[in-house]
Amino acid sequence: MSLSRDEVTSAARDLFKAEMHQTQIGLLSKRHGNMTMDDAYQIQDALVAMKIEHGRRQIGWKIGLTSKAMQSALKIDIPDSGILFDDMLFENGAIIPSKRFIQTRIEAEIAFIMKSDLDGTDITRDDVIACTDHVAPSLEILDTRILRTDPQTGQTRSICDTIADNAANAGIVLGLEQHSIDTVDLRWVGSIVARNSEVEETGLGAGVLNDPVAGIQWLVQRLAQYDQGLSAGDIVLSGSFVRPIEARSGDQFFADFGDFGSVSCSFE
Repeated sequence: MSLSRDEVTSAARDLFKAEMHQTQIGLLSKRHGNMTMDDAYQIQDALVAMKIEHGRRQIGWKIGLTSKAMQSALKIDIPDSGILFDDMLFENGAIIPSKRFIQTRIEAEIAFIMKSDLDGTDITRDDVIACTDHVAPSLEILDTRILRTDPQTGQTRSICDTIADNAANAGIVLGLEQHSIDTVDLRWVGSIVARNSEVEETGLGAGVLNDPVAGIQWLVQRLAQYDQGLSAGDIVLSGSFVRPIEARSGDQFFADFGDFGSVSCSFE
């Protein structure tokens, strides 16, 4: 870790205030040129602690940057992760207030709902399946409390900025359909994502590390490095298999997962 405890706390406080006031801060990767991914996760942890201190409750996790295209764009070869809170969960078909977020985007994902705790560095695919209660269609709402591009230098956000900002996490919309994980091949679960009735993106679950289950394995193994794990009842977003779609005021989104279900939301 290259940042001091004071630097970590200051960055987390800035992100917390930015979310509260719907503003954006400058690039943390520019502020701290020697910032590492470990530093970024330390900032995320401090941010999470502040949210819990202010009454929010953790309900799960998200996995991001699971596709080759997104990893290539950020010049990385591993996913990232963030935390879901109770105030991020929206009902299927929800109308989301226009002032809730700053620069909103939407992704389609398969959500895992855990029925038992899962931790350890040597967990297998079968372990993930055994500990999953059900899977469901979902939309992830992304936002950024950090500028996408520095106006002076043109420098763009790095993976460290995204991780520190709770992996750009902002919300989740769960579909109503629930499926036993052993009854579907998640690699072939696909979605047609439309904005205002116009198809914007399509994709298959295989776009997530070749198998969404592999995303859950990766997360559990990463958490094990910090003596953490998944808990019964956790919602886990396994990663997007479509590119993020900009969400503007007045936009309506509908993700058609075929036999797997559907999920929708709109923005004021």
